[in-house]
Amino acid sequence: MRARSAVLSLLAVVSLLAVPLAACSAPAPAAEPKPAGFTAVSLDNCGTKVTVDHPPERVVAIKSTAIELLLALGLGDRIVGTAFSDGPLPPAYADAAPPVLAEKVPGREALLGARPDFVYAGWESNLTAQGAGDRAGLAELGIPTYVAPAACKEPAYQPKPLTRDVLEREMREVGAIFGVPDRAEKLINDQRAALAGVAKDPEQRTVLWYSSGSDSPYVGAGIGTPQLIMDSVGLKNIFADIPDTWSAVSWESVIKADPDLIVLVDASWNSAESKKKVLASSPASALDAVREQRFLTVRFPAGEGGVATAEAITGLADQLKARS
Repeated sequence: MRARSAVLSLLAVVSLLAVPLAACSAPAPAAEPKPAGFTAVSLDNCGTKVTVDHPPERVVAIKSTAIELLLALGLGDRIVGTAFSDGPLPPAYADAAPPVLAEKVPGREALLGARPDFVYAGWESNLTAQGAGDRAGLAELGIPTYVAPAACKEPAYQPKPLTRDVLEREMREVGAIFGVPDRAEKLINDQRAALAGVAKDPEQRTVLWYSSGSDSPYVGAGIGTPQLIMDSVGLKNIFADIPDTWSAVSWESVIKADPDLIVLVDASWNSAESKKKVLASSPASALDAVREQRFLTVRFPAGEGGVATAEAITGLADQLKARS
């Protein structure tokens, strides 16, 4: 009897072990078929290869430029998390309420907690090992990433200068990645139509693009989004000769240039009103443009290369017309 009991006990143990072994040896589930009409996307993005076999369904968007392009393409229902917003959404998306993961760059744990299948960032610096995770590490987890081409920093990829072609390429690439190329083309055509009606400043006034800074102003330089916007409305950038996107300069150089107008970049963390106070208490307070309040304003996301750049151009053109 004892021998029989021992045999039965051994058989029971073997049967229990067989279950997990069978599970381990079971074939992996078949890949989900591609949606009809979707073509796999493979592209070089700021030096990183991005391959997407299926349209992402769970995207985390970091920076307002990424958030607003997804909304403009009607992809708000695919956003599972946002971070590093530079201000409230424009009125067109006032009803959108994508979930917020972090006020600034989310940590890797917070990012992965949203279970994304894609991450779209406005800056390359948003995707580092110290922040949301580096691009190679996320790719190893099966999470492709994409960075706004206007923000590429490697010399071989940085736009010099930024052009509308770069912004339209981003719209097309994001449209292709998410399987909505027709929406991207419509957005591009709508923006082209709006920009076609922009009249350039007949006076070709000089302008300081004031982004931030008090001891040393941080300004729009000669190859980035501010320069593209100023060229588009016929303004002369007093720092167009600096071969960078933005740059720190001295108040003395601003005073020497004596701009006719000053563009104030309005962000939730550094408002246009706060910049007026800085100017009033700085050496630039001696400028006629400051004393006479010759200010123009641009939303921070509209001053970065992206879907809202067209808004910055048409908005500045309207403000210039009102000052003529």
